[in-house]
Amino acid sequence: MTREEIESREDESMMDAPQINKPKPEEFFNVNYLRIYYGKRTLFPYSDIHKWLSYGHDGKHPGCDEYYFGRREFSFTLENDVYLRYKSFKNASSMEDAIRSHFPYKIDIGAVYSVDPDKRHAYSQTGSNVFTPVERELVFDIDITDYDDVRYCCSGADVCSKCWPLMTVAIKVIHTSLTEDFGFKHILWVFSGRRGVHCWVCDPKARRMTNEQRSAVAEYFRVYKGNENNARKVALMGYSLHPFLARSYVDYLKGFFEGELQATQSIFSTKDKYEKILAMISDEDIQSELRGKWENSARSSLSEEAISLVRWEQLKNTLQSKKHKAPTLRMCVEEIVFTFTYPRIDLEVSKQMNHLLKAPFCVHPKTGRVCVPIDPNNCDDFDPLAVPTLSQLIEEINSGGSRMDVDDDDDSDTSLLGKSIKFFRSSFLEPLLKSCKEEIESSYKTKIGKSKDSLSW
Repeated sequence: MTREEIESREDESMMDAPQINKPKPEEFFNVNYLRIYYGKRTLFPYSDIHKWLSYGHDGKHPGCDEYYFGRREFSFTLENDVYLRYKSFKNASSMEDAIRSHFPYKIDIGAVYSVDPDKRHAYSQTGSNVFTPVERELVFDIDITDYDDVRYCCSGADVCSKCWPLMTVAIKVIHTSLTEDFGFKHILWVFSGRRGVHCWVCDPKARRMTNEQRSAVAEYFRVYKGNENNARKVALMGYSLHPFLARSYVDYLKGFFEGELQATQSIFSTKDKYEKILAMISDEDIQSELRGKWENSARSSLSEEAISLVRWEQLKNTLQSKKHKAPTLRMCVEEIVFTFTYPRIDLEVSKQMNHLLKAPFCVHPKTGRVCVPIDPNNCDDFDPLAVPTLSQLIEEINSGGSRMDVDDDDDSDTSLLGKSIKFFRSSFLEPLLKSCKEEIESSYKTKIGKSKDSLSW
């Protein structure tokens, strides 16, 4: 079916009964697939996205801000890299109409502004600078390409089951800190669709942070001090770790480094690999001693994993026996572990309110995979290579093998996206909206109380 034939059809009839040929293996993403995906409400959850970004301001309570959602910025990236920024919508239906008319290759979500982003130019003509961001989720962006110097199975945009656990550990470390150190409760983790993860912290106190406060939170997570030209990328100062870093090291990083990472990456198994680690040791005598041991055992009959484990124990023992002679070696073991395993956050994304981030449930144009939520409590089970693609979703629809309605259907978990949408609703959206409505009610009662007090005078 050609694009012209699809465009000539009525949208509703096409969406309800898509009849296209079974996609070829290499065809993961195209505009015709998007027409079907965004045309079916049971695939793309328009209502849920609207409820999330409205934060309880649904017009059903006198304390609601009926213009809240309309001040939210969206951006669309269309075919041929046409970029539309400062889009805004009055309600869920207008958002749906815009998406179904443009079929964007990418949807990004920005801040809530002081005025409607679509009308910002009209306000600018008044001479006052009233167009400014007033709310925005605290967001984090972690991309596995930033780990290319410590993973040996893949590079660039490629990802596999051997290196994805680096993302899993990042989720565990950051999520634990956000909940235990900062007290946040409403946190959404989302697969980027290709090679990373996004985090949305949606608590009221997070959404209302200033840029300075966001920067302070981002810097709290900073460990990497160097750049790609520095052998020593992590510098842990003092004689002991900060409590957050100590917890991360004991609970997640150390075990992962000595277990799964050694098994999958064998980071000491060859000279090219272990030279990177020796360069992190500031004492040249220790470097030479370890290098001599490892070069002499180059013809070992042990497996790469076993060789790595032996050499790691040798390194630890050597540093332990000599650290009293060189204070700079005191935290060297921990620094090596952090270099390989600690989350590599794009901190600049977190620091500014006006930064945009890809919307959940949109589709990555390079892979055709849907940006599905990730359960942080079961993130070990998440497989990025098993996330459904557009072609798989359309094949499912055409085969009629699954019921796609996930509202009240007990069988919805059998559909490719049903489980993800149910998780989004039950584990994230419902608790969030309950909290938001309680806050709106509380604020309204406080406002009414103050009004009565003022009248009593």
